[in-house]
Amino acid sequence: MRLTTKGRYAVTAMLDLALHSDQGPVSLSDISSRQGISLSYLEQLFSKLRKKSLVNSVRGPGGGYRLNRANEDIYVAQIVDAVNESVDATGCRGRSDCQSGDTCLTHHLWCDLSDQIHDFLNQISLDQLVRRNDVRQVAQRQQFQSKQRCLESDKITAAIVD
Repeated sequence: MRLTTKGRYAVTAMLDLALHSDQGPVSLSDISSRQGISLSYLEQLFSKLRKKSLVNSVRGPGGGYRLNRANEDIYVAQIVDAVNESVDATGCRGRSDCQSGDTCLTHHLWCDLSDQIHDFLNQISLDQLVRRNDVRQVAQRQQFQSKQRCLESDKITAAIVD
C-alpha cells in the first residue's frame, strides 16, 4: 500500500491543528516545530487544504490557520484527497498496466483493497482522533519538547548577545 509522505504529513498537520485549535489560530511554524515537518512543505500542503476549504487562514499578528469546519466534520480521507494523494495498493498505481502493459491477475483485488482503505479513512474524523488518549499523550509530549527547544534556543541567543 502506498500512502505517501504528502498524505501522512497532511493528516499529521491537520490533527495538530485540531489539537491546538482551542488556542486560536495556529501558526505553521508551531506545527513545524512540534511535528518536524519543514515550514515550506507545510505551506504547500496548507495551500491545497485551503483550496479544498478544510482550513482558512488568519492574517496579522497572532494569525495562522484554523479548521474551516468542526473536527467531527473533517475525515482523514478528505485530507488525503485534498493534497491530491490516493491510497493505492496496486503495483501499477492504478494504471492497469501491471503485467507488461496489461492488467495482472490480481489487479482488481488490489484496487478493491485500495477502495476499502479509502472507505476506512473516510469513517475516521479528526474529532475521533483528538479524543483518543494515545493521541493526546503524544501531543502533550510534543508540546513539552517544543517548549524545551524554545527555551534552549533563548538561552543560546542570550549567551551570544551577552
